[in-house]
Amino acid sequence: MKSRLLASAAERTFILVIEPDEEAFDAIRRFARTENINAASVTAIGAFSTATLAFFDLSSREYKEIPVTEQSEVLSLLGDITLDEKDTPNPHLHVVLGFADGSTKGGHFLKGVVRPTLEVVIRETPAELRRSYISDFGIALIEPAK
Repeated sequence: MKSRLLASAAERTFILVIEPDEEAFDAIRRFARTENINAASVTAIGAFSTATLAFFDLSSREYKEIPVTEQSEVLSLLGDITLDEKDTPNPHLHVVLGFADGSTKGGHFLKGVVRPTLEVVIRETPAELRRSYISDFGIALIEPAK
């Protein structure tokens, strides 16, 4: 395990309410860039009319898309916002969706069309977190020691 104390002082906390028919991932990414958020945790609840999730297959090093073409409840959306290798804020989000029959699907959150709302809380820390590409895994991971 690796860790780093990010902050012991106050932080900015935002509420972002995403409107019907807006694409949620893009809205969160635009907001992070507009607000120059360098490190934050993200949580959300709401619903989507359609969504695209993904599962990262470690052996093939590819994301396998999981299309969702029906109305779903966002039971849990969690993740973070970090800087990429070009110093651009980018969200990394996972989601669990619930369906009318009680079943669920989850994975990396790629996109979702909001219907009727998505309530997002972004808790910024006054630190800076970066993701760097790790060739052993084929993905970018947080390096807390930097």
